[in-house]
Amino acid sequence: MKNSEIAEIFNNIADILEIKEENPFRISAYRKAAQNIESLPKDIETVARKKKLTAIPGIGKDLAGKIEEYISKGKIKLYEDLKRSVSKPVLELMAIPGVGPKTAKLLSEKLKVHSIKDLEKKASQGKIKDIFGIKEKTVTNILRGIGFLKKSEERTHLGQAIKISDEITSRLKKLSEVKKASPAGSLRRMKETVRDIDILITSNKPRKVMEVFTRIPQVKEVLVHGPTKSSIITRNNVQVDVRVVEPSSFGSALCYFTGSKSHNIALRKMAVEKGLKINEYGVFKAKTNKRIAGTDEKDIYKALNLAYVPPEMREDRGEIQLALKNKLPRLVELKDIKGDIHVHSKNSDGALSFEEIASTCQGLGYEYVIITDHSQTLQVAGGLKEKDLLKNVEKIRKLNKKFKKIRLLIGSEVDILSDGRLDYKDSVLKELDFVIGAIHSGFKQSREVLTRRIVKAMESRYVNMIAHPTGRLMGVRDSYEIDLEKVLKVAKETNTALEINAYPERLDLDDNASRRAKEVGVMLGIATDAHTKEQFQNMAFGVSVARRGWLEKKNVLNTFGLESFLKKLKK
Repeated sequence: MKNSEIAEIFNNIADILEIKEENPFRISAYRKAAQNIESLPKDIETVARKKKLTAIPGIGKDLAGKIEEYISKGKIKLYEDLKRSVSKPVLELMAIPGVGPKTAKLLSEKLKVHSIKDLEKKASQGKIKDIFGIKEKTVTNILRGIGFLKKSEERTHLGQAIKISDEITSRLKKLSEVKKASPAGSLRRMKETVRDIDILITSNKPRKVMEVFTRIPQVKEVLVHGPTKSSIITRNNVQVDVRVVEPSSFGSALCYFTGSKSHNIALRKMAVEKGLKINEYGVFKAKTNKRIAGTDEKDIYKALNLAYVPPEMREDRGEIQLALKNKLPRLVELKDIKGDIHVHSKNSDGALSFEEIASTCQGLGYEYVIITDHSQTLQVAGGLKEKDLLKNVEKIRKLNKKFKKIRLLIGSEVDILSDGRLDYKDSVLKELDFVIGAIHSGFKQSREVLTRRIVKAMESRYVNMIAHPTGRLMGVRDSYEIDLEKVLKVAKETNTALEINAYPERLDLDDNASRRAKEVGVMLGIATDAHTKEQFQNMAFGVSVARRGWLEKKNVLNTFGLESFLKKLKK
């Protein structure tokens, strides 16, 4: 749990340093450290105990000392001092997406805005427009950002929710009294954000389970402490509900509490038509109340003459009709992925060498991995000049003689410039194995302009895939507007794949757009956009999006083995 707390503090330190116009490299160091700590799959307290903090990319001796300070004292003196140097309204306003530190300072000090609520009121009443250079578009963006903040505060992104759930579930599983434990709800359906976390347990001593659960270190507040159900608020302000159910009802309870609500309603309606009733305790014959299923979840569907519906599909979007005909798609699985196709090395803004990337991916059982460092325009991310990229082409060709079980491919995440041109000349692009087109600027351009940029990039004979096509960062900024149908049409015509970016705060394309891409015959690529070793594990999140989008193995570019993959690129 301290991973996210420390990451948040480091991001806040970076914000305050930006207000104070401190060294930009120092600011960048805190932001990079925050990102790497947030994505760390291990408990940072464990890493600290083993004296391995400086092994985390971006963590030097100074930042390691601050992490140890927080772990031992619960606060960092530098952060406390910095907070006192900036007014509380400025700190609060900086939480609004699109309101940077300097704008927050202007709003607070010049326009006397003292809270987000106050800003929303003044912006809605037109009281900040045309003052100190604030245009109508800025006001619109501020109001949109406030709405986005309210919405995001109500939900937790999937990656964070899974970390919390795994920590609590693994702790409870260590109890001898716990026989089974599983997440339920929208987390089990792998929705991109969740409102709260549900965990189901079977135990012969539920009171002992509840006693331990309500006293775990993550608890900020106990909402309910009952004999078979308890609810807490974690220090991250996430509600977690734990229920203990009878072993004979575990399957039916898992089905019921997994949802979705509309999927459950459809199941209950089918049960009634068959003279049955279904609830969290089991499936019963309506006339005799005889129980015919409940221990195993698959038996619930069997009792209704349905094929088992994977949790990711349970949204009442046609899955039940297909299950009746036993025609559910065979969803792509993590084990189907043969390579990662969007990875950054330390040559741009990553933390690993080519050799380290190859070794890591070989350990994951991949057949190939594509190095796709940033292009020259994106200097903030260490974008490569053309001559440096071409040198790396040669380096990777030589490295492939060293690695026998995995092929390193050379590519680039090439910026799509504001007029749709690519950031490298064709003479450079033709030397690459894989080219990803990406938008990293101009997010507030019109729908028509943004769509035209992507379309023009896809029309290049060298572009193989478009990265994170809608540009969203959950909790930071919303998607930019594009004409998705037009993008899909051109992607199909040009044989260009679209990415499902597996970074937990992106998950872009989302499940609905991915399903639509499948329907029109556009290939999807699932990629981690990894910058550190730990981020390669995010592939599971991308696969979950694909499964929610009903994608099968054949719909995903990097499920093809090396030779088949290379043949597809040539097309």
